[in-house]
Parts: sequence; structure tokens; C-alpha cells
Amino acid sequence: MGEGWQLLTIRGIPLRIHPSWFVILLVATLAFQQQYALTLGNQLAPAGLWAVALVTALALFVSVLLHELGHSLVALSQGVKVKSITLFLLGGVASVERECDTARGALMVAAAGPAVSLVLGVSLLASSHAASHATPILGQVVEQLGALNMVLGLFNLLPGLPLDGGLIVKALVWQFSGSQRRGVEVANASGRFLSLLAVGLGTVLLLRGGGIGGAWLILLGWFGLGAARNQKQMLIVQQALKDLKVRDVAQRRFRVLEADTSLRQLSRLRLGTAPPIGEGADGAPPSEADGNALPDWLLVCDRGRWQGVIDDSPLQALPVQCWDRETVGDHLQPLASLPTIRESAPLWQAALQLDDGNHQRLLVLSAAGLPCGTVERPELGDAVLKKLGLKLPANLLTAARRQNGYPLGMALGQVARGMVSSGDVTALTDPAGR
Repeated sequence: MGEGWQLLTIRGIPLRIHPSWFVILLVATLAFQQQYALTLGNQLAPAGLWAVALVTALALFVSVLLHELGHSLVALSQGVKVKSITLFLLGGVASVERECDTARGALMVAAAGPAVSLVLGVSLLASSHAASHATPILGQVVEQLGALNMVLGLFNLLPGLPLDGGLIVKALVWQFSGSQRRGVEVANASGRFLSLLAVGLGTVLLLRGGGIGGAWLILLGWFGLGAARNQKQMLIVQQALKDLKVRDVAQRRFRVLEADTSLRQLSRLRLGTAPPIGEGADGAPPSEADGNALPDWLLVCDRGRWQGVIDDSPLQALPVQCWDRETVGDHLQPLASLPTIRESAPLWQAALQLDDGNHQRLLVLSAAGLPCGTVERPELGDAVLKKLGLKLPANLLTAARRQNGYPLGMALGQVARGMVSSGDVTALTDPAGR
């Protein structure tokens, strides 16, 4: 689902309208108009019926907005940033940056929306009698909104993802089992069952002339099945990030120079006009061959001993006349200046380190603490997609390398942060193991 159009900001939360919202607004207005035509037809002209129907539909979506604001404000109180609230075909959805760190916080956020709807429903139903004394039209609108808010609150309490009831089940299972993953599995299975049930009932209703009611149930079931499938894929992604090791995806995007290599040779190497220099410098570097955005690192050895790393800063700082007598060994930076990770580390640690440190590449260290490879976002994403049974076309992988990003916009760093915050894994203070 795209972001839609931003209307305004509430407590720093952007409120967006997805184009599909206008479809449901039209359907709701039509349904209310038909209902009011039966009950208020002798009190209002046709234009008045349409106006009241439209006001009722808009007020219903204000109720949906308040429902999502309930989630959002409690999420903010738990230290979770809310990226946006979007109204769309099936109601509304609040997009959060991450999940709550605790089961109790997740339970409070999940329960807040239905609580707002139920309180609204009870309040409106309680005031409908007084409203009808003011005018029968207002009384019917208030009663209608009260009943719909009760339905909204109770429907969202059904115990299956992606409904709030499913989130409540997930939080409760997480609280009692100590495993957020187990909570997701239970709530996801329940949500899949409810979605299949909705599709089945909707099909029966449709075949028996249920019309829009049957079609709506099928649409809800289809949406629920899609959400269940996405949640299952997320569990596979998380498991892949735990099972795969850095050594499984590491490349060799560095070249090795001897310390006595002149800066002139370094310049020619960077320009691609120099013959191979030292170990690993055999022809064009891999990053040039496959469109990698970041040039290869240049690591320096002296008679087989690792000395450090060099970049292009000496070439920029020194006049050309000095390039023949100055060597790369005179301008080394320590290897410790590069972000590093152990080859035995799981992939989630690499994803976390790349994002949290805003690094483009990590130097992979062997068990002996020596450089043995590099790891970047495209390789991480490609390995995880293969775990999902997806083989990425070469052109998409090349495009990801040019941008030094995850293929298909995968947010593996965010997934890794969620795994840490939920207690599924424990973050290390130094993934390089120093």
C-alpha cells in the first residue's frame, strides 16, 4: 500500500489518505443513503438524505481515525515513533518505526484502539436518546455511529493477526512464554484460520445472493491471508538472519598492496591503468566489474604482515612531484579504523552494524582476527531472499550494488533491531569480538 496524500499532522504524526479510501467513502455513503431513505424519507428531500449520509460516512472515518490515534498515542508513550496514520479501503492503519520492547507495552498499544472504539460506541449510544429529542435525524445519526463503533471495537478484538485481537494474543503469549516469536506464530495461525473462515462465509453469502456483504467478507479474508503470508515471510527472514553466518555471504572487495608501493602506482591503480600489484590485485577489481558503488578497499601488507589501510587522501593532499618517492606505507591508517565483524557472526549482527553505524561495508575478520573478506547490504539481501526461495535477477542485484542498498528495498537493519528489542537475540557491544 502506497503512502497516499498527507492531509495534516497530529502530535507530529502525518495523517494520510490512500486513494482507495474514496472508494469505501462512496460505498459507505451509498449504504447510509439507502438506509436513511427507509427511515427518514418522509422528513428529508433526496439531497438532504445524501448530505446526512455523507456526514455519517465522514464521521465514521473520524471514529476510525480516533481508533488509530488511540494506538499511536499509547505507542508514543512507550517510546515508539509513529511514522504515519493512513486511511484506506479497509479502514485505517498506523505505521510504527518498531515494535514495543516489552510484551506489556505491546499489549497496551494493541488494546488502545478497540478501547477507544468501545468507549465511543457506549458514549454515543447513551447519548442517542437525548440527541433524538433535539431532532430525530441527529438521533439516528448518533445511534448509527454508536452501533458502528461498537462493531468496530468488537470486530478488531477477534483473536487473529492483523487485527488488534491478534496483536493482543501475540502480546499475551509473549508475556507468558517469554518468546515474541511464539506469540507471532500463535496469532498468525489464528489469523489465517479466521481469514479462511471469512473467505468461506463470504463465498456462501455471495452464492446465496448476499451481494456486497459476501464480497466484503471475501475482501477482508483476502487481506487477512495476505497479512498472514507476509508475517510468515517475516519469521523466515528473522530465522535466516539468525541461521546464516557472515562467512556465508562474504565477498572480497578489497585489494592488497605492499607497503613499498609508490603513490604513483597507487594513482595508476585507482585509474585502472596499472598492472596487478601485490596479492589480490589481479586485474579489474570486482566492484568495477559488477557495478558496485563503493570502490574496493586497499589493505597494505609488509612482507606478509598486515600493516593498515590506505585511501586516496595522500593523492589529494600531496603534489604530483612527490608521488614517486612517497610510498603507501608512509600514509597508512590502522586497520582498526575500518568497521569490522567476525566471519562467525550471524547476519543479523551485520545488518544491525551496517545500519546503526551507517556503514557501507564491513571488513570480515577470520577466527585469527585477520582480514578474510567484506560484507555489504546487497549480499545480505540476496542471501535472505534465497532463504525465501527467491532468486534475484542479476540486473536487480547490480542495481542494488550501484546504490549500495538492500535489494527490493528490504529493511534488514530494521528487522534486526526488532529482533533485539523483542529479546529474540542479544546484541553484542563489539561484533568484531575485540
